[in-house]
Amino acid sequence: MNEQNEKNFGRRKFLTRAGKAGISIAAAGTASCLLYDAKGPPGQTVKAEQLVTLPDFSVPTVTGQTMSIVQGSDRKHTVTKAIELLGGIERFVKPGETVAIKPNVAFARPPMLGATAHPELVAAVVELCRKAGAKLVYVTDNPIDASASCFTLSGIRKAASAAGARVILPKAHHFKHTTLADGKLIKNWPIFFAPFARVDKLIGISPVKHHARAGASMSMKNWYGLLGGRRNIFHQDINTIIAELSMMVKPTLVILDGTEVMMTNGPTGGSVADLKRANTLIASCDMVAADSYGCTLLDLKAADLPYLAKAQNAGAGNTDYQALKPILGTA
Repeated sequence: MNEQNEKNFGRRKFLTRAGKAGISIAAAGTASCLLYDAKGPPGQTVKAEQLVTLPDFSVPTVTGQTMSIVQGSDRKHTVTKAIELLGGIERFVKPGETVAIKPNVAFARPPMLGATAHPELVAAVVELCRKAGAKLVYVTDNPIDASASCFTLSGIRKAASAAGARVILPKAHHFKHTTLADGKLIKNWPIFFAPFARVDKLIGISPVKHHARAGASMSMKNWYGLLGGRRNIFHQDINTIIAELSMMVKPTLVILDGTEVMMTNGPTGGSVADLKRANTLIASCDMVAADSYGCTLLDLKAADLPYLAKAQNAGAGNTDYQALKPILGTA
């Protein structure tokens, strides 16, 4: 067996093992989101005074510095450049602040498959926050598969910890009920609340992925991880729930990773053949705009994703990203 064949065989063997691990993890962790049903099944009424609301983490608008698009293959370099073009990390994180980073860690998949945020990108953002003087940086998500396995197999737990962040895995006591004003679906529903209640800033990090039901999974869909309970029922009205998430969560910044784009078999993927290298990274204060550009990397238009128009109509952002005059760069 020559060297190239050995490499190919080794990669196939690794992916096979990872796939088997994912299946066993899914079997063990199918009830991951069910576990965090907070205080009972959907439909249970929590008194109005017990309901919570996520803080508004957004920063003041700066004309001409809402969105940046950077080309490059090195995630650390592209995210650093993208944030620099928006005014630098100091615009978003002040000395002494506590920052929550919410990457997409939904599945127990290795980073090469593109189903989760890339660990190198997460680590780079943690390092930037620490450089800006952040007192604490939390990295957290409420995955679909077993949370410990998701954070481990994705490489995010190790990378985030090494960069100086504290990784928080979801526990039942982290969930509180909320009702979204003018919401249709998010009514008296448990959300992953506690880690975000005690922070000053919130940064979302997500890959650009095909999604079998929604069409695409990007910045807005990333907030699905904040939902507790039997959240899979919301897939029956996927466009409404994603739009409502954009109303419920007001982040400081979103980072959309199109370095490698999952073109098919999303959102879980399963093969490197599902990926296309686009070498593009987006940073934005407007997640609707970020996703409206991001969908072009999937050969889609904003009009192909009804939740984008719904979010815009709800005042969550702008689908006309070109009107924001995004800053272009290369790293």
